[in-house]
Amino acid sequence: MLKLENVNKTYTEHQALDDINVTFNPGETTVIVGPSGSGKSTLLRSLNLLEHPEVGEYTIDDRKIDFSQPITKETLLWIRRKTGMVFQQPRMFDHLTVMGNMVEAPVHVLKQSKADAKANAHDLLKQVGLDEMADRYPYQLSGGQTQRIAIARALAMHPDYLLLDEPTSALDPEIEAQVLRILKRLAEQQASMIIVTHNMEFAKNAADRMLFLEDGAIKFDGTPDEFFNHPTERINRFLNAYKI
Repeated sequence: MLKLENVNKTYTEHQALDDINVTFNPGETTVIVGPSGSGKSTLLRSLNLLEHPEVGEYTIDDRKIDFSQPITKETLLWIRRKTGMVFQQPRMFDHLTVMGNMVEAPVHVLKQSKADAKANAHDLLKQVGLDEMADRYPYQLSGGQTQRIAIARALAMHPDYLLLDEPTSALDPEIEAQVLRILKRLAEQQASMIIVTHNMEFAKNAADRMLFLEDGAIKFDGTPDEFFNHPTERINRFLNAYKI
């Protein structure tokens, strides 16, 4: 369980997160949507401690963090092992092959043997349809291949929660569809995922739960059926922009 209570984050004079109270349950795919600048990415990054809100509490499992206090390096590393992050434009180690990128963290952070890490990496690359790319270097990959490998690399750390920040927004529609199929398959396997996306069709088909953010506040927290079929006037205006 991930739980945020009374969380606030401010950039200069802009309130990025405004009194956020939300719980994310295991085995659930939550999709976060909202207009640009609404706080979606800030919320997601706060769960991985890439952002540090000034006020509020964060509970993960039975461990509680007070954002008003300094966070230790040990706590930071523990949280990041629990919450794997996939970015819009993932970075890889250019001097390592795909396999090298896949096993780097499991070997050095999780202390897995190289043999075990490689075996797990091959399994994950097969899941995303790219096992034949294991010996390629990052410069030899397309954007879609890089994103699929980023998902596999995050899963190699066995996170309790997978956090994805606009994972397909930089991809063309055909490649985007390939990545979304992988995420939908993970959702069907009841992986614990929290996804910021602009793709409403994916949200409708894969989400167990929808969050709508605006002005740093959660304005809606409910099922996809409620969100898409019984929207409030504000959400209806938002959806009309996507012709849903």
